[in-house]
Amino acid sequence: MRIGNLEEIKSTETTENLIQLIQSEETKHLSGIEKYQNWWHYYKWYVICGVILLGIACDLAVNALKLWQPIPDFQIAYVGETALPDNTINALENAFALLGEDLYLDLDFNRDGKIIVKINQYASNSLNPDSDAHYYETASEINLIGDISDGDSYFFLLENPDNFQQEHQLLANPDGSCPSKTDNSIAGKVLSWSDCSALSDMELGTYSTNLFGQNITGDNQELLSKLYIGRRCFYTEPVTDNAEQCSALWNVIATQ
Repeated sequence: MRIGNLEEIKSTETTENLIQLIQSEETKHLSGIEKYQNWWHYYKWYVICGVILLGIACDLAVNALKLWQPIPDFQIAYVGETALPDNTINALENAFALLGEDLYLDLDFNRDGKIIVKINQYASNSLNPDSDAHYYETASEINLIGDISDGDSYFFLLENPDNFQQEHQLLANPDGSCPSKTDNSIAGKVLSWSDCSALSDMELGTYSTNLFGQNITGDNQELLSKLYIGRRCFYTEPVTDNAEQCSALWNVIATQ
């Protein structure tokens, strides 16, 4: 029995060696194109999967680093209880962009031929009865602090300016200077939306959104009428891009 097994093993090894020899002889006589076709036949799925994974990795890296995305000329932070509808955000960005174009018709900061305005939303959702509302509020506050630290937003669209100034003491005096450390008031530091003609006269149209399972529509100006707008001050060197241009746009808004 043992001898039979040895003979079977030797026979198997001989067969495998013969197959490898035949394959190597065939490979030697293959042309360049045939060798490539033979290689592609065995490894094509490895290549395809590798390309797909590389594409996914590149896409994630581009999105994380915000490459190839236009840099906004002006950024506005909205801070309130409930997020503004997408229709309202789009209308606001377009309307503020028109103010920027009127002011800087011959100057495009990013050399892209247009003025870009971005509104960053920081809604606490504290009125939401959902049990996760607290986590949304915390995440929103963290993102807002990051915005302030990085100097992304120069303008602040506020639902409750008193609370905002108490917490962050960031709103500038009428002349753009910073208030004293003991001054937490909003007197002269914000403009009421409804009392500012540059804002209340904007053509913003209507909005449509789903809130707590109900479809709600309305007028954008009416929705924004109870908000306030202010600008940030810098206790040290300005960290917001093109801060001087942002200050000039504020003067346009405040004097109309």
